[in-house]
Amino acid sequence: MKILIVKLSSLGDVVHAMPAVQDLRRAFPQAQIDWVVERDFAPLVRRCEGVHRVIPCELRRWRRAPCSAATRAAWRAFKAELQQDAYDVVIDLQGLTKSALVAWLARLAPQGRRLGLANRTEGSSFEAPARWVAQQAITVPGHIHAVARAREVCARGIGYDLQDSLSFGLLAQVDPAHAAIESVARSAFRGAPVVFVHGTSRADKEWPVPAWVELGQRLVQQAHPVVLIHGNDAELARAQQIAGQIPGASVWPRMQLDALCDAMAASAGVIGVDSGLSHVAVALGLAHVQIYNLETAWRTGPQGAAHQLSVFAQPAPSVAAVWQGWLAVASARGRS
Repeated sequence: MKILIVKLSSLGDVVHAMPAVQDLRRAFPQAQIDWVVERDFAPLVRRCEGVHRVIPCELRRWRRAPCSAATRAAWRAFKAELQQDAYDVVIDLQGLTKSALVAWLARLAPQGRRLGLANRTEGSSFEAPARWVAQQAITVPGHIHAVARAREVCARGIGYDLQDSLSFGLLAQVDPAHAAIESVARSAFRGAPVVFVHGTSRADKEWPVPAWVELGQRLVQQAHPVVLIHGNDAELARAQQIAGQIPGASVWPRMQLDALCDAMAASAGVIGVDSGLSHVAVALGLAHVQIYNLETAWRTGPQGAAHQLSVFAQPAPSVAAVWQGWLAVASARGRS
């Protein structure tokens, strides 16, 4: 059986689709599972166990200049790569017009079919063409976690039972000689670094800079160095502002997702706001506290593991609450 997953973006959504791939592997051990994703996220998807072929696209960039010669050439190349194989099942896990277009362009094997979502769920976008393209549209509960939504669509669409166990299958290559880790190891701290994921695409999800500084100072007192990561210039400036007030703190250079995944995997854990990189921390099985200013942890937050939890309060969780959360997950990680 050949299966094509269409989940293009964003980073957190891509991570939330990974357990569905692990379900498919268990149900169909001999299946070939390919995945179409935005090029920026392709390095991470290549680390997802069981993915045979990653097909990168750049719809975000192409739509800025849809008629240019470069875009037309890139689109032709993408279409040729997409249609290289004929699929028994094409599964649109995004539920948007752009993902429906990709699913529609994919080549089906004889008796092949396209699956997708039939309805919008709370907190997620949905566009009608996704249902029109799907030959079998799966209705899921409106109030459902993002991970469960992807798993439900695949299991009910193809026909297999879901297991209670949850695995993301995200593989890291932990290398102590990685430049980012080595720079921390040369410091005077005894403990492994704790990574701060302070950046997010929405201002209402951010945690105040003074709170990050106080939290970092508490970690330093426990001999844990603090490192901060960033994905754009604004996040870099904030990372430098925070690090400048925490003794021994450092800012990692900007890295591709696979390299960042490896560096994070060698850390003591991650404390972060609701963002794609925090969800990567969950997928890696790290000790992790996820900070929520909005009551949406039920939809995207960590599920069930003692060494991973979310902390929610409005307008924002206190440093004390996040600190107690960190002590709890670090202790649980140490016992596992």
